[in-house]
Amino acid sequence: MRQKTIKQLPLNKPAVDHPFAEEIKMIDSILEKNKKIYDLAYEDLTRNVKSKAGADGMSAEQVVKAAILKQMTGCSYKQLAFHLIDSSTYRRFCHIGIADKAFKKSAICKNIKRLSPETWEQINLALIIYADANDIEKGRETRSDCTVVSSNIHAPTDSSLLHDSVRVLTRLLQKAQETFGETEIQFSNHTKRSKRRALGVLNAKNKKDRKTYYIDLIKVTRRTVGYAESVNLKLMSIPTLIAFAIAAELKTYVNLTLKVIDQTERRVINDETVPSSEKVTSLFEPHTDIIKKDRRETYYGHKIFLTGGVSNLIIDCKILDGNPADTTLVDDILDRQEEIFGRYPLKTSFDGGFTSKSNLNSVLDKGVKDVCFSKRRNLDPEDMCRSQWVYKRLRNFRAGIEAGISRLKRCFGLSTCTWKTLRSFKSYVWASIVAANLQMLARHKLGTA
Repeated sequence: MRQKTIKQLPLNKPAVDHPFAEEIKMIDSILEKNKKIYDLAYEDLTRNVKSKAGADGMSAEQVVKAAILKQMTGCSYKQLAFHLIDSSTYRRFCHIGIADKAFKKSAICKNIKRLSPETWEQINLALIIYADANDIEKGRETRSDCTVVSSNIHAPTDSSLLHDSVRVLTRLLQKAQETFGETEIQFSNHTKRSKRRALGVLNAKNKKDRKTYYIDLIKVTRRTVGYAESVNLKLMSIPTLIAFAIAAELKTYVNLTLKVIDQTERRVINDETVPSSEKVTSLFEPHTDIIKKDRRETYYGHKIFLTGGVSNLIIDCKILDGNPADTTLVDDILDRQEEIFGRYPLKTSFDGGFTSKSNLNSVLDKGVKDVCFSKRRNLDPEDMCRSQWVYKRLRNFRAGIEAGISRLKRCFGLSTCTWKTLRSFKSYVWASIVAANLQMLARHKLGTA
């Protein structure tokens, strides 16, 4: 039966004298003072588990700590499994004794992925409450900004999406054929032809040639969809689990492929402008949004809103749907601050994209004494703050959130999410923030922040 924590500390080697080992030890101490974190993880790990029999597996404590180590070190599950065998510091942190077997990468991955984004958000909230109680972060002065976390996909083009559709559907059709035989499952493989047409689109000398290649590529893709739909009907009549599983996958990818065909015909054949909200950016990560920042680069992922404090902790994060204007986010993020601390901040600062007269009035109406938008846009500093000096100080303070975002991306993998599905994307973002906050709390405790 799974446990919340290891009740007795196992035998292990002596502690290593190294600054990183000291940080790990302090993080362990902080987690020990916030055991509610393990209760939250335990609920996720035991949800829908009916039997209490079987091997113990990883405890809730070990799962949380393994996830924190993974985000702190940036290693893969395979590398993390090795370090949990090889490193005495990591084994002590995860309460794995000398005689205990380490966990396989599949077990580590499966358990970490079971922690929901809501649980990670509650874990971060517990750490912020702990920081408040220990006078590390009182939430009186905050700074906020948006950034983009990319999905793990290539830059989408209509031709590459069409070729991906043919390739994936053909792979599933081949799987069905290998399982149920060529007499039952019949189709033609057009993968090579679709690849040649996609390359033709890429290397076309003019718009007319490109359009010709696209027409044939759409034709091939429709033909493959036809095979998939007919095979799907046959599979649904076969009363086995594997048949239903393949049929479900085929149905999912057929629906996505039809959307890709539709957007390609509208954009390439009919010269229409397709709104970003109606586009499919990936067959494998269809939740991905198209984020265009200030007519500069285009990103494929999700926009997130981060709020930090004077302690350099990330107080709050909101993962947004689509690409809403920054000016629409101010009220919501301040209300979330009020939920966390039971009060609004005394001083707050935002990037220039949040500037508007209505936002200024709304923030001041909430009882915030000083507010700074880094770009004034016809607003006087005296309207926002009590003096020009306070405005300049808050503007300089706001720049610190840029360093916090950079740290998250460079050191905790927040530049690109490597986990699949939207649920896992949100869990990945929150796990990175929790790991960063734990390290920062440890440094405050050690006096090295």
